[in-house]
Amino acid sequence: MFDIGFAELLIVAVVALVVLGPEKLPTAARTAGLWVGRIRRTLSGIQSEISEELRIDEMKRTAAIQKEQLDKELEEMRTPFNSGSSDDSPFGSSVSSPEELKAQQPASGESTPRPENSIAPPISTGSEQSAPDAANKTEK
Repeated sequence: MFDIGFAELLIVAVVALVVLGPEKLPTAARTAGLWVGRIRRTLSGIQSEISEELRIDEMKRTAAIQKEQLDKELEEMRTPFNSGSSDDSPFGSSVSSPEELKAQQPASGESTPRPENSIAPPISTGSEQSAPDAANKTEK
C-alpha cells in the first residue's frame, strides 16, 4: 500500500520520542496501534461484505443462465410432442392436454357414469371352484 522503509520508520520514531517524551510515547504508541487495528478490521469487514455480494451476484447470474438453458431444452423436448398431436396425425384427436383432462374429470363427490350396456365382471369370493376342478375332485 504505502512504500515505507525502515529509514522512514526510524525517523518517525525519533521525532515522536523528541516531541512526546519518554513518558507519553508508550501510551501514544498503544493508542496508535488500537486505531490501526480498528481501521484494519473495518476495511476487512467492508472487503468481505463486498466479496460476499459479488459472490451472490455471480450465483444469481449463473442460476439465470442455467434456467434459460433448461427452459430452452424443455421447449425442445416439448416440440416433437406438440407437433405429433396435430390434426393430421391419426392420434391427433385422441391426445389431450393436462388442462383438458382436468376439465373432463368429474368432481370428487360425483361417481363416474357407466354405460347402460356395460357388464361388470363377476366377483369371486375364492370359495367357489370352477367346473373342471370340481369334476376332477369328484372323479377321484
